[in-house]
Amino acid sequence: MIHSMTAYGRTEDLKKDKSISCEIRTVNHRYLEISIRLPEELKPLEEKVREYISRKLKRGKIDCNIRIEQHGANNKSLLINQDFLKKVVDAAEKTRQNLSNSDSLNVLDLLRWPGVLEKNTLDPKIINKPVLNSLTRTLDIVVDTRQREGIKIKKMLAQRCVKIKKIINNIQKKMPIIQKNLRKKLMQRAKELSSQLDNDRLEQELLLLSQKMDIAEEIDRLFAHVEEVMRVTNQKGPMGRRLDFLMQEMNRESNTLGSKSYHLDTSNASVELKVLIEQMREQIQNIE
Repeated sequence: MIHSMTAYGRTEDLKKDKSISCEIRTVNHRYLEISIRLPEELKPLEEKVREYISRKLKRGKIDCNIRIEQHGANNKSLLINQDFLKKVVDAAEKTRQNLSNSDSLNVLDLLRWPGVLEKNTLDPKIINKPVLNSLTRTLDIVVDTRQREGIKIKKMLAQRCVKIKKIINNIQKKMPIIQKNLRKKLMQRAKELSSQLDNDRLEQELLLLSQKMDIAEEIDRLFAHVEEVMRVTNQKGPMGRRLDFLMQEMNRESNTLGSKSYHLDTSNASVELKVLIEQMREQIQNIE
């Protein structure tokens, strides 16, 4: 099944003492690139979060942001690291004694010193499980969104494949008439140039020219590539790179068909094919 690489998911888990929010954005990318933002206390959990994401998503640029807000934390009494504060004060006093005209210690400056005020840290053993649960729910939303977008892309690809088949079927039907008219035109032109041309040599040249202008192989390969696109889009798992390769092959065949063209119908068909293939390629760039 086709999965798009573009999606967004967000969940929020509200508790009495805290709230956990998880936000994931994904966009198209050549490989799987995961960027994770976590509170400092949850840094040891980063590898686990990366593992959960890579288990669900196989390709794309992934931005994951997990936030934790503790309710009522501002109303709690401040915790001061008395031992560390004493060391800071002692160091400040020694420094002040060695300096002339130094200002007295400022209490607020001391409290702002890193490590003096102790934060209400989160216990990883308690918080890890709800964080991973929130991550799992968010990933489910993202996967579901990517799948719905993939269904739309698959429908679009199927429509373009039908149009491509119609174009090459029409060309196939017209080829005998086009070749017959070309042969007639060349024979008429040859007679105008000289009335003493060797008929056998002329036949050989016409045969070589018709072989050079034969587009049967290109049409057969285009048919095969279209069938392969339809087959791949019905498979499971990542398929974006394979479909992108098929678009390159289809574009090559349509270019060759255009270069061999000696009739307005085949020239127009080549242009129409390239337009359809480019439309498909643009959508395939967003497939996982």
